[in-house]
Amino acid sequence: MRLTRPALFCAALISGTTLAAPAFAAPAPAAPANAAPAAAPADANPLIASVNGQKIYLDDVKHAAASLPPQARQLPPNTLVNILLNQLVSQKAIQIDALKEGLDKKPDVKAQMQDAADNALQNAYLQEKVAPLVTEDAIKEAYQANYASKKGEQEIHARHILVADEATAKDVIKQLDKGAKFEDLAKKLSTDKGSGASGGDLGWFKKDDMLPEFSKAAFAMKPGTISQTPVKTQYGWHVIQVLASREAPVPPLDQVHDEIRQQLIRDNVRKIVEDAQKKVKIVRYDAQGKPISDAPVAAPAKK
Repeated sequence: MRLTRPALFCAALISGTTLAAPAFAAPAPAAPANAAPAAAPADANPLIASVNGQKIYLDDVKHAAASLPPQARQLPPNTLVNILLNQLVSQKAIQIDALKEGLDKKPDVKAQMQDAADNALQNAYLQEKVAPLVTEDAIKEAYQANYASKKGEQEIHARHILVADEATAKDVIKQLDKGAKFEDLAKKLSTDKGSGASGGDLGWFKKDDMLPEFSKAAFAMKPGTISQTPVKTQYGWHVIQVLASREAPVPPLDQVHDEIRQQLIRDNVRKIVEDAQKKVKIVRYDAQGKPISDAPVAAPAKK
């Protein structure tokens, strides 16, 4: 079967979302001595259109496809190729007309074009510097250092009853001391309707999951106890019951893999930016256009 150019484009699309050619190809079998000469191999990056002589290649379609959202890449290959090619042709036609009219000389357009070029250069630099540092080995090393080698964070399982004022909270504590069921009072009195419907149950949580005032009181309590002093937060007054305490299990690598990867990217970008700034002279100016000294202002002498 002979593939026409459109069919070749479709085959490239089917082979992967980035339209990349395979990294390795199997060697072709040797042709018999009397066989006809083999056809020339298909161009890996064929010309597919031109607009006023400006050429559009298959690689341009690949590049456009790579930037599409995942759902768009699910379109049938023929449809996707035609859509992308039509877009590229339209873009070229508009750019040609815009250049004829001199729009690229307008100050605001020149500024936008320069911004786009500057951003592309910055992103390319960061990509080139950061990508080699964010490897699977680096992710595993960070996991060992920040998760696997450390104890799990403490968690508690607690209930609460939230009311509007301190007097009501103190009355709730009295009722509990006399034998009232925590769950019943939570369903009846708590202004936190979400947890109130389940008897005030908040499930398992860590210190940082709750407001500081609430966590400070709850994590100071022993399992099986009820707070004897109402706890005030911005939402009102809480009566807390701690049911249990445990050390949170260490999450497996696959659960935190993407989180670690993003953190490595952030950390390395920050370091590369800081290193770049150290290599240049930076001068800042005040509202009057005078240079601002980076030196700290000296404290006034004591009299």
